[in-house]
Amino acid sequence: MISKFYEIEKLKSKTNYFLFYGENEGQKQDVIQANFSQFTKENTYKYTEKDVIENKQIFFDNVYSKSFFENEKLILISDVSDKILNLIEEIIESKLNDIVIILIAKRLDKKSKLRNYFEKEKTALIVPFYEDTPQTLLSIAKKILFENKINLSSENINLIVERSQGDRINLKNELQKIINLSQNNKKLELEDILKLTNLSENYSAGELVDNCLSKNKKRTLNILNENIPSSEDNILILRTFLNKLKRLRKLRLNLKENNNVDQVINSFKPPIFWKDKNIIKQQIKIWELKDIENFIVDLNSTESLIKKNPQISNQIINNMILDKVENTNIQI
Repeated sequence: MISKFYEIEKLKSKTNYFLFYGENEGQKQDVIQANFSQFTKENTYKYTEKDVIENKQIFFDNVYSKSFFENEKLILISDVSDKILNLIEEIIESKLNDIVIILIAKRLDKKSKLRNYFEKEKTALIVPFYEDTPQTLLSIAKKILFENKINLSSENINLIVERSQGDRINLKNELQKIINLSQNNKKLELEDILKLTNLSENYSAGELVDNCLSKNKKRTLNILNENIPSSEDNILILRTFLNKLKRLRKLRLNLKENNNVDQVINSFKPPIFWKDKNIIKQQIKIWELKDIENFIVDLNSTESLIKKNPQISNQIINNMILDKVENTNIQI
């Protein structure tokens, strides 16, 4: 069965088998915590698909064994793909009542056998998790700040949301820093927010992306030469590109209705931080809508390439950045 994340509470009594897929890892964590909080650490078991497949008998022993100390077990299996389908089918057909299994995947295309099985299977539930919108992240930030009795200006809240790079896990980590600092009865100013949130965006990544999109080749090369990022850092760079390009795309679309660049930037939601307005204005003049959309497609291909070849991720990301910083037509 296909379901929405907010329907799990009323549907979870009808099934013990769930497939959560999509890019929003933070929302998956929130949903599991909200709907399966009755499971303690002692009766929660975490695996990856690789663990399960390589140690199938050990996994089955855990699934089918019963303990006097456990009423139910929660089993979380991450990074799943079609490879685990036969195993899960076998478990579902056994009709166990004292176990809950949640499969966690990232992207599953429409041709995925695992996805198709869960969509058609009446005793299982599949839930897609889409990227958070800026408005959703803003609501999360306001709720957490309100619950902790922290009063920040709209400008500061928007800055925190922007620095989170569209990731609610990053957002919550940065808000926790602010909560910790506020316990010292210190009134938080803009400078405090800037210092606290530098790491959430990975400031060098943000600076690298902005200079590339602004066609500042010299500064882009300097940043590339000064840093030796890990494979994970390179994924973060790609995500930073993606978020900034999505914003540029939306700004470009808004320009079709209003050709006044300043008005489009000033009226953008969520509001653009004042320090970023000039560089975004420059980027809008450089990047045509078609170029932006092509770049977004290239990002997806580059991310797949990096994940398959992490040992040469720096070479892959550098080649992409150098190609982009040199080859787009500038319309100024």
